[in-house]
Amino acid sequence: MKILILGEIIGRPGRAKIKEVLPDILKQYSPDFVIANGEHLAAGKGLTVEKMQEMEDLGINFFTTGNHVFAHKEICPLLEDPKAPVVRPANYPPGVPGKEYKTVVAKGQKIAVINLMGRTFFRLEFDDPFRKVDELLKEIKTNFVIVDIHAEATSEKILMGDYLDGRVSIVFGSHTHVPTCDYQILKNGTFYITDIGMLGPIDSVIGLKKEVSRERVLMQMPARYEVAPYGPSYFHALIVDLNKEGRAINFEKIEKIV
Repeated sequence: MKILILGEIIGRPGRAKIKEVLPDILKQYSPDFVIANGEHLAAGKGLTVEKMQEMEDLGINFFTTGNHVFAHKEICPLLEDPKAPVVRPANYPPGVPGKEYKTVVAKGQKIAVINLMGRTFFRLEFDDPFRKVDELLKEIKTNFVIVDIHAEATSEKILMGDYLDGRVSIVFGSHTHVPTCDYQILKNGTFYITDIGMLGPIDSVIGLKKEVSRERVLMQMPARYEVAPYGPSYFHALIVDLNKEGRAINFEKIEKIV
């Protein structure tokens, strides 16, 4: 089974690049399942139903999220719907809207998708992602499991990869928008990368307007969250081949400037 993992889609510029580039990627690689982090899909912060549907129509099958998942409340019913192709981080506190994981079918095979939040350097207090994923894996009845660990600290993501090696199919990191070069198949068959990267403008600070980022740092005052203008962009993605046991056997890094 071929899994295509797309970097974080940054607002309108990221969506535009999906429209430009994804059809050729799908034609070239013929993936069975396409997953993207949609944390910044709508105006660079969170998801909306409209923007999700726009991306689904272009061939994306499922969306993970992160700390901005609740930026648009309209997404909550989809998080609750077991059939909707989006999931929130599982280690939010009990009572938060949304399923802790979801199972979809691709190529006749059940695939479970788990989203986790790291805890290092975040202002919000999340539950322990390691204990939470242990709990969820006891419930999940498929060998095909994809985990997105949305975290700041590389060490926390690397530890999660090691912790889940041989227990899940893929662990990919997100949140920093900067791709790492440590993509690998771990010793027990799990594919791992610390950060998948982004689909967003090059002339930016991780997808945001440079002047906004400067104002935040230099003035130490709140500033509006604004996506950088449309222009040449990074397109970061990965293709991972899984065998019938759900273990990684091959992968290819896709990096383009478009």
